[in-house]
Amino acid sequence: MPDESPTERVLDASRHLDQMSVEDALATIHREDRRAYDAVGAVLPDIARAVDALVCCLGEGGRWFNVGAGTSGRLGVLDASEVPPTFGMPTQCVQGIIAGGERALVQAIEGAEDDAAAAEEALGQRELRAGDAVLAISASGSTPFALGALDTAKRVGARRLALTCHPASALAREAEIAIAPKVGPEVIAGSTRMKGGLAQKMVLHLLSTVVMVQLGRVEGNLMTNLTPVSAKLARRAVRILTTLAECDEKRARELLAAHDGNVADALRAIRDESG
Repeated sequence: MPDESPTERVLDASRHLDQMSVEDALATIHREDRRAYDAVGAVLPDIARAVDALVCCLGEGGRWFNVGAGTSGRLGVLDASEVPPTFGMPTQCVQGIIAGGERALVQAIEGAEDDAAAAEEALGQRELRAGDAVLAISASGSTPFALGALDTAKRVGARRLALTCHPASALAREAEIAIAPKVGPEVIAGSTRMKGGLAQKMVLHLLSTVVMVQLGRVEGNLMTNLTPVSAKLARRAVRILTTLAECDEKRARELLAAHDGNVADALRAIRDESG
């Protein structure tokens, strides 16, 4: 079948997976995982185009939505949820939407991925508008929920991006910018939590990290806009401030306390003091 996703095909190298020794099974999976890394490397120019679009979107006050079902949806929600504590962005700026809602993060919701109208409803609840961006994520590129998200984005004039492992898929065709690493068949046929999921995770953290760097949320390679919501992050905030401001820990803690733990504000204050 010409339109069949490569992720649904049977991988010759793992046809006898159930007969392999533990060591051989692990080696086979690990070898295939390397293909995901190489596949992502091959689409870096497309990822760069997506970075430019997302920087423009967020820089002009728009929002970025990761939308998907199953593993794809979970990965999209995961990456979006890491943006506020790491880069200090408001939670509404980058959001994740998964078919089936929050319950689908911890258990499979049967049939949720087949409901295109549910994607429209979820984005409607968030008042998707022109100036926003939707990144639809689907390893096969045929998930109705992901396709419904792009349809909704097109209708309201939002940017349309896709992340799929099937370059010839409907999802790739419907997007303005398609990121389509060719990971090939999975070790367990159709199990896109494997290479497909690995490639999607790599692309997502490439996108979110470089977008935030371009928006000035990082100085050097330090999290100058982190939100210190834990003891570990509070200690990291002190280390960042002592490194960049060249002050001692006592002074760093005083400055952070005076600025509600905001590293960027504390850094500006000490730099203003020194002229």
